[in-house]
This record gives sequence, structure tokens and C-alpha cells, in this order.
Amino acid sequence: MGADLVPKLQFSLDPKSGVPYYKQIILQIEMAIADNRLTQGDQLPTVRSLAVDLQINPNTVARAYNELEIRGIVNTQQGTGTFISDKPVMIDDVEKERILAEITRPFISKASSYGFTIGEIIDFLKEWGD
Repeated sequence: MGADLVPKLQFSLDPKSGVPYYKQIILQIEMAIADNRLTQGDQLPTVRSLAVDLQINPNTVARAYNELEIRGIVNTQQGTGTFISDKPVMIDDVEKERILAEITRPFISKASSYGFTIGEIIDFLKEWGD
């Protein structure tokens, strides 16, 4: 319990997506649970520290954590922190594909506008991933 989150989850917010920040935080936590980057008992960053890291209002992080707690996905222990509960989170392949498309479309569109081909983008990503 109380494991450091840094190697497991890096939060990232997209101001251009049209999705409210608190929902982006919720989805990233749910995805991390679904693919086992976060497991029962793992501690989330404090509201204040995540808000500072993401440069957003702490109320936004608190709203995300509160929503997750209402759904039973996390448990908050006053004075100790917010922890992943034992409730399983499943995200089906269709939803994962939708999320990936939403994330990658702007990148591919921008790269294409600079004249890069899909093949060049794929080659770059393969090299970058190694």
C-alpha cells in the first residue's frame, strides 16, 4: 500500500479534446486499473499534488476522486490518502479503440499536414518505442 505512482501512471490532460479535465482524470485511472498498471491498494497522488503537477484547480481533481469514490473504484481514508479499491474495471476493446483513435487522430493529421506518410509515422513510433 502507498506505492509511488510515478512509474505506473503519468497523467496527461488535453485542453483541446472538449472532455472536461475531471473526466479525463477518471478515464486515465479507469484505464490504468483495467490494464493492471494500478491494482488494489495502490495510492493515488494527493489532490493537491496532482493539481500542481497538472496545473489545474484542486477542485477538479477532488471532483474526479469523488466520482471514483461514488462508483466504488477508490477509497479515501481521511489523513492517509486515496487508494484503489478491489472493484474491477473493465474497458472493452471497442472503447479502447475509440480512445486510441481520439488520441491519435490529431497527431496523425498534423504529421500528415507536414508531409509525413503513415509508414514514416509507424517507423518513427517503432524506433521511439524501443
